[in-house]
Amino acid sequence: QVQLVESGGGLVQAGVSLRLSCAASGRTFSTYAMGWFRQAPGKEREFVARITASGGGTRYTDSVKGRFTISRDNAKNTVYLQMSSLKPEDTAVYYCAADQTNSELGYRNPGKYAYWGQGTQVTVSS
Repeated sequence: QVQLVESGGGLVQAGVSLRLSCAASGRTFSTYAMGWFRQAPGKEREFVARITASGGGTRYTDSVKGRFTISRDNAKNTVYLQMSSLKPEDTAVYYCAADQTNSELGYRNPGKYAYWGQGTQVTVSS
């Protein structure tokens, strides 16, 4: 069982940066790939970024490439999402999620992730 708690969201102006954190409980954090998803009002939850268990591999959705960076610190049981050059269309509730399947297949699919945090709101004003 893994419990995830996101933090770092807020209301910001377009163009600024924000860093989200996701703290995980349990001693198996370093064995899980981790993902960030987001959900805007009236829209489906969408994949944002993913990092492998070791931190050696990352993936991003096209709309955030070059602006967002996912990282993790396994010693602190924490995964981060550094967001730069924020745009109003980045406004959403951001969720972190843990994947225990040890496979990259279907990494964009929310159903692949067994554990989820409660989400943190990011609002970007123009």
